[in-house]
Amino acid sequence: MELARQGVLSEEIEHVARVEGVEATKLARLVAEGRVVILKSSSGRRKVSPVGIGEGLRVKVNANVGSSPFLSDLDLEVRKARAAVEAGADTVMDLSTSKDLRNIRRRILEAVSVPVGTVPIYQVFAIGAGVDSSEDEWLNVVEEQAKEGVDFMTIHAGVTYESLERVRRVPRVAGVVSRGGCMTLAWMAKNGKENPYYAYFDNLLDILKEYEVTISIGDGLRPGSILDAEDELQMMEVHTVAQLVKRCREAGVQAMVEGPGHVPIDKIPEHIRRIKEVCYHAPLYVLGPLVTDVAAGYDHIAAAIGGAIAALHGADFLCYVTPSEHIGLPLIEEVVEGVVAAKIAAHAVDLVKRGEQRPDLEISKARARLDWEAQRRYAIYPPRFDELRAKVGVPEGPCTMCGEWCVYRLIRYVSD
Repeated sequence: MELARQGVLSEEIEHVARVEGVEATKLARLVAEGRVVILKSSSGRRKVSPVGIGEGLRVKVNANVGSSPFLSDLDLEVRKARAAVEAGADTVMDLSTSKDLRNIRRRILEAVSVPVGTVPIYQVFAIGAGVDSSEDEWLNVVEEQAKEGVDFMTIHAGVTYESLERVRRVPRVAGVVSRGGCMTLAWMAKNGKENPYYAYFDNLLDILKEYEVTISIGDGLRPGSILDAEDELQMMEVHTVAQLVKRCREAGVQAMVEGPGHVPIDKIPEHIRRIKEVCYHAPLYVLGPLVTDVAAGYDHIAAAIGGAIAALHGADFLCYVTPSEHIGLPLIEEVVEGVVAAKIAAHAVDLVKRGEQRPDLEISKARARLDWEAQRRYAIYPPRFDELRAKVGVPEGPCTMCGEWCVYRLIRYVSD
């Protein structure tokens, strides 16, 4: 950010400009203003391809992986991270909360070359002192992870002691559903003190700046039901986050803002525009949003619907949701399904906002000439294409849907 403000085109800006097909000088201006962030730590511990997120760039997709106290398998989490990247995820976040948290994070950092994110408070609670932890521990965990090469971190700095008082008196259908938000509230309630990440925000920024880690300011009071969307708690946090964004920019630290979880479909456009405007057009990272609460087992579809609408109206970064959301920890198959659903939503928006029509053009032309290999090549996830073709045993020529009455065969009578 500071180099961009000086007019210097860094290697990372040049790289992202090439990948995105935008002018490097324009990109540098957006980075300088905080409207675009480039995810890449300066720790030097690992090789990472920088990823740009924000205004004028492609919509990006993040995949969450990580263990839980009930299911902790280091090799499984590494395979999930790799599968997510192979399916098209632009970034991976390790949300592990098991005792093996450190080893899992370090293995994932070694396993993938995309930016990796974490949620430091999970370590404070999973293997630290939790509600009995000191403010120093909260900051030390951030520095530990930054040194290891983590590229971006979700920090729930917008959940303040004032939030705690309001949570106690503002009714909600689903309560507080952010794990990091609940951990922060629990610590404040136990200790009678302000959120350490808010109270010592300047110290936090010093660490992030030293290692060039991007902060993703977490939405600890996001709605967990469509009936809670845009309530007093959520909007209070949004305005607190906006002030933190200003402080990040003053300190030269890149910042993203995390957005809502559950929002009715008709409220999404204005909701997204409002958050972007209030938060000074910082890149917006959204979980979904889910457009209904009844899609258990199919929440990746509910999230893709909401994600497409959100991205069309200004969201920049989609956190995938898997079919296992609200049910249990996702395995590899669910991770892939979640990534692909979010990639479809992202591409649908890029197609309109950036005019990226070539894949759609080429696959349509391939369908018209019954060219199955070309159709596979331009499919958003070729392995699924192969799986369905093999399942029905289709030879070359028309598929089993129409057979001899294939429209592309019949239309030849018209064209001839």
